Amino acid sequence: MVSLPSTERANFNERKLVKKALETFYGLGPQASARIMAKYTIHPQARLGTIPAKTITSLTAELSNMTIENDARRIVQENIKRLRDMGTYRGRRHAMGLPVRGQRTRNQIETAKKLNTLERGGSGSRY
Repeated sequence: MVSLPSTERANFNERKLVKKALETFYGLGPQASARIMAKYTIHPQARLGTIPAKTITSLTAELSNMTIENDARRIVQENIKRLRDMGTYRGRRHAMGLPVRGQRTRNQIETAKKLNTLERGGSGSRY
Protein backbone atom coordinates (compact mmCIF):
# COMPACT_ATOMS: atom_id res chain seq x y z
CA MET A 1 0.00 0.00 0.00
CA VAL A 2 1.21 3.44 -0.96
CA SER A 3 0.09 6.38 1.11
CA LEU A 4 -0.54 9.82 -0.38
CA PRO A 5 -1.72 12.84 1.68
CA SER A 6 -3.37 12.44 5.03
CA THR A 7 -7.03 12.06 4.09
CA GLU A 8 -9.44 9.27 4.79
CA ARG A 9 -8.79 7.76 1.32
CA ALA A 10 -5.02 8.01 1.44
CA ASN A 11 -3.93 4.37 1.01
CA PHE A 12 -3.79 3.04 -2.54
CA ASN A 13 -2.83 -0.30 -4.00
CA GLU A 14 0.67 -0.36 -5.53
CA ARG A 15 -0.75 -1.57 -8.86
CA LYS A 16 -3.00 1.49 -9.25
CA LEU A 17 -2.13 4.01 -11.96
CA VAL A 18 -0.76 7.27 -10.57
CA LYS A 19 -3.12 9.28 -12.79
CA LYS A 20 -6.18 7.44 -11.46
CA ALA A 21 -4.95 7.72 -7.87
CA LEU A 22 -4.62 11.48 -8.23
CA GLU A 23 -8.05 11.78 -9.86
CA THR A 24 -9.74 10.11 -6.88
CA PHE A 25 -9.22 13.30 -4.88
CA TYR A 26 -12.14 15.75 -5.10
CA GLY A 27 -10.98 18.81 -6.98
CA LEU A 28 -8.37 17.05 -9.16
CA GLY A 29 -9.42 16.15 -12.67
CA PRO A 30 -7.59 14.71 -15.66
CA GLN A 31 -5.87 17.97 -16.61
CA ALA A 32 -4.66 18.78 -13.10
CA SER A 33 -3.37 15.25 -12.57
CA ALA A 34 -1.56 15.33 -15.94
CA ARG A 35 0.03 18.66 -15.01
CA ILE A 36 1.23 17.31 -11.65
CA MET A 37 2.61 14.18 -13.30
CA ALA A 38 4.47 16.27 -15.90
CA LYS A 39 5.94 18.44 -13.16
CA TYR A 40 7.48 15.39 -11.48
CA THR A 41 8.28 13.61 -14.80
CA ILE A 42 6.02 10.63 -14.12
CA HIS A 43 5.02 8.53 -17.13
CA PRO A 44 1.23 8.54 -17.80
CA GLN A 45 1.07 4.74 -17.49
CA ALA A 46 3.21 4.55 -14.34
CA ARG A 47 1.94 2.62 -11.36
CA LEU A 48 2.30 3.70 -7.75
CA GLY A 49 4.65 0.81 -6.92
CA THR A 50 7.21 1.90 -9.51
CA ILE A 51 7.59 5.46 -8.20
CA PRO A 52 10.46 6.19 -5.79
CA ALA A 53 9.60 7.16 -2.22
CA LYS A 54 11.20 10.58 -2.72
CA THR A 55 8.76 11.38 -5.53
CA ILE A 56 5.80 10.22 -3.45
CA THR A 57 6.93 12.51 -0.64
CA SER A 58 7.10 15.46 -3.02
CA LEU A 59 3.66 14.53 -4.45
CA THR A 60 2.27 14.52 -0.92
CA ALA A 61 3.76 17.96 -0.27
CA GLU A 62 2.30 19.26 -3.56
CA LEU A 63 -1.18 17.92 -2.76
CA SER A 64 -1.13 19.32 0.77
CA ASN A 65 -0.70 22.83 -0.68
CA MET A 66 -3.66 22.47 -3.07
CA THR A 67 -7.34 23.01 -2.28
CA ILE A 68 -8.73 19.49 -2.59
CA GLU A 69 -11.27 17.29 -0.80
CA ASN A 70 -13.16 19.11 2.00
CA ASP A 71 -11.72 22.55 1.22
CA ALA A 72 -12.89 22.35 -2.40
CA ARG A 73 -16.32 21.07 -1.33
CA ARG A 74 -16.68 23.92 1.17
CA ILE A 75 -15.79 26.50 -1.50
CA VAL A 76 -18.42 25.11 -3.89
CA GLN A 77 -21.09 25.15 -1.15
CA GLU A 78 -20.18 28.73 -0.22
CA ASN A 79 -20.50 29.79 -3.86
CA ILE A 80 -23.95 28.19 -4.13
CA LYS A 81 -25.02 29.84 -0.85
CA ARG A 82 -23.80 33.20 -2.15
CA LEU A 83 -25.87 32.80 -5.32
CA ARG A 84 -28.94 31.89 -3.26
CA ASP A 85 -28.49 34.84 -0.90
CA MET A 86 -28.14 37.30 -3.80
CA GLY A 87 -31.33 35.94 -5.33
CA THR A 88 -29.88 35.32 -8.76
CA TYR A 89 -31.59 33.09 -11.29
CA ARG A 90 -28.99 30.35 -10.76
CA GLY A 91 -29.40 30.65 -6.99
CA ARG A 92 -33.17 30.24 -7.21
CA ARG A 93 -32.77 27.20 -9.47
CA HIS A 94 -30.38 25.67 -6.91
CA ALA A 95 -32.85 26.38 -4.13
CA MET A 96 -35.71 24.74 -6.02
CA GLY A 97 -33.64 21.74 -7.01
CA LEU A 98 -34.12 22.37 -10.72
CA PRO A 99 -31.48 22.23 -13.49
CA VAL A 100 -29.19 25.24 -13.31
CA ARG A 101 -27.26 25.19 -16.58
CA GLY A 102 -30.04 25.66 -19.10
CA GLN A 103 -31.31 22.10 -19.45
CA ARG A 104 -34.88 21.76 -20.60
CA THR A 105 -37.54 20.95 -18.05
CA ARG A 106 -40.40 20.29 -20.41
CA ASN A 107 -39.68 16.55 -20.41
CA GLN A 108 -37.94 14.30 -17.91
CA ILE A 109 -38.41 16.63 -14.94
CA GLU A 110 -39.83 13.98 -12.63
CA THR A 111 -36.48 13.34 -10.94
CA ALA A 112 -35.95 17.02 -10.18
CA LYS A 113 -39.50 17.29 -8.80
CA LYS A 114 -38.95 14.28 -6.53
CA LEU A 115 -35.65 15.66 -5.28
CA ASN A 116 -37.23 19.06 -4.66
CA THR A 117 -40.03 17.47 -2.61
CA LEU A 118 -37.58 15.43 -0.56
CA GLU A 119 -35.27 18.38 -0.06
CA ARG A 120 -38.02 20.57 1.38
CA GLY A 121 -39.51 17.78 3.47
CA GLY A 122 -42.92 17.94 1.82
CA SER A 123 -45.29 15.13 2.74
CA GLY A 124 -48.24 15.94 0.48
CA SER A 125 -48.56 15.70 -3.26
CA ARG A 126 -45.41 15.27 -5.29
CA TYR A 127 -46.59 17.75 -7.92
